[in-house]
Amino acid sequence: MNFTAIDFETASREAGSACAIGFVHIRNSEIYETGYSLIRPYTSYFDPACVRVHGLTWDDVKDAPTFDELMPDLSPYLEGQLLVAHNASFDMRVLRSALDVHQLKYPRASYNCTVQIAKKTWPEFYNFKLSTVAHELGVSFQHHHALEDAQVCAEIMLRAEEIHQAFDEETFLQRLQLSNGTLAPGAHITPGRNKKMRKSGASPAFLEGR
Repeated sequence: MNFTAIDFETASREAGSACAIGFVHIRNSEIYETGYSLIRPYTSYFDPACVRVHGLTWDDVKDAPTFDELMPDLSPYLEGQLLVAHNASFDMRVLRSALDVHQLKYPRASYNCTVQIAKKTWPEFYNFKLSTVAHELGVSFQHHHALEDAQVCAEIMLRAEEIHQAFDEETFLQRLQLSNGTLAPGAHITPGRNKKMRKSGASPAFLEGR
């Protein structure tokens, strides 16, 4: 399967507050490329609660590129891809927020959540936090470092492929009874809404206003 595992760290809950991104690009179920960058957020405010989580401050990122400066390099790993993240609703919200504040178009992509994939694959786990799933799978990592989190996310997908013997996206979704979410210029449809539309037989309205 081909996909990009992605993870963001944020400076605060403010729009455009992404301060780090990590990604792992998978082709044919093999790691093809990885990337990591600090990001200079839209504002300089760092919530102390966020700093306690990831340890980053304004001093760390003040000379880093802004998200719009990163997009030309990031775009090949987003456009036309299946994006996966652990608690994807958070990371997709951060992505949309970063694009919005810089008035950039959303990429045309699908996305899914490795929390839901882990629940379908290892229902016996006592919770599905990234740290818990990593521990159960025997994976060591530095939690809340964007690249290392993305690497664990990718590993969850690759392990799930093996367990379900589903090495293409369509088979994978069918066997886990999941639907992807959708991003497109001017559009965002959650996995849940896509699943409901598919069950009802409705054709996708596809445009959910930004």
